[in-house]
Amino acid sequence: MNQLIAFVRQVWLACLSGVLLAGCVTEYQPDSISLPPALIVEGQITDQPGPYTVRLSRTADYSIRSVNLLEEKATVTLADNAGNRETLTETSAGVYQTRANGVRGVAGRQYKLTIQTRAGLQFESQPELLTAAPPILNVYTEYRNEAIAGTTNRRQGWDVYIDTKDPATPGNFYRWEWTHYEPISVCQRTVRTDGSYTGLGCCSQCWDIERCYNCVNTSSDANINGQAISKQLIMRAPYTSSAPYYLEVQQQAISQGAYAFWKSVRQLVGNTGGLFDPAPALVQGNIRCVSDPSVLAFGYFGATGVSERGFYVDRSAGQGTPDLAPPVFVPPLSPCVVCENSIYRTPNKPRWWVY
Repeated sequence: MNQLIAFVRQVWLACLSGVLLAGCVTEYQPDSISLPPALIVEGQITDQPGPYTVRLSRTADYSIRSVNLLEEKATVTLADNAGNRETLTETSAGVYQTRANGVRGVAGRQYKLTIQTRAGLQFESQPELLTAAPPILNVYTEYRNEAIAGTTNRRQGWDVYIDTKDPATPGNFYRWEWTHYEPISVCQRTVRTDGSYTGLGCCSQCWDIERCYNCVNTSSDANINGQAISKQLIMRAPYTSSAPYYLEVQQQAISQGAYAFWKSVRQLVGNTGGLFDPAPALVQGNIRCVSDPSVLAFGYFGATGVSERGFYVDRSAGQGTPDLAPPVFVPPLSPCVVCENSIYRTPNKPRWWVY
């Protein structure tokens, strides 16, 4: 990761050189940055019904054009300290899942992930204790209409907050996530040369799924043990329509190790990348290669207690015209497009949907 930051800084220096030395004929080419092979693990088990998913990839050489490679044909096993054990099925390249009625997350049990790669390397996670999450007691909003500095424009939206109560026992750690489902009638759209849009309708009910993938919202009870957690900010709902904004809020009870991991990730994401900023520390997580300690692994496998609430943000009181998406023209008698089920879109009605 430090080598990656070094590469980014080389790019910054190249750009700066291009600005200061615009008359130079020779283009600056930074050295390529290579990282040793490493496994990247992403997944968790919760106390909600499965299946549970683990995603595996591995690092490639970092250059402007490279990407991480999917880790296929691995043997991935999930076990708890009560003797339950299951080998996950690879449902697509690098994606492994438990059965819907397979191993189930239970508060009070410890969980461990083991991985054997196609190359024969053995990886293990440290045992994770699953702790139940306290319930979300209340979800509410606060409307904001703020001036944008240096312009005559304004930014408006609804900040979404929750209230909960920390248990009396010390050592509780939290992470909050949200998911927005937006109903859509057009499942494919194309930009015309004049900037307008044409598209094809959906063959069934369909929802686009929005999350904040680079948001890390965590806290601990170090200073508020046993007290109420009030007005915990979750996200801001935009004024893109006067229709209600459907939201699912998730409160996670995570381990101390997971809290430390996500805190490091937040510091990494928040690093501005300036020329003189200190490089962030490696974020390795709780996965280790037991067959060859020199092989690196990144990511975290967690055991997480979950409390969820569905909520509709009332946007009828927004001021002025909403920031509407441009209209899409759907030709009459055109074929429809299947609403594929993925992390970005689903034909399945959201859990608390009432419209």
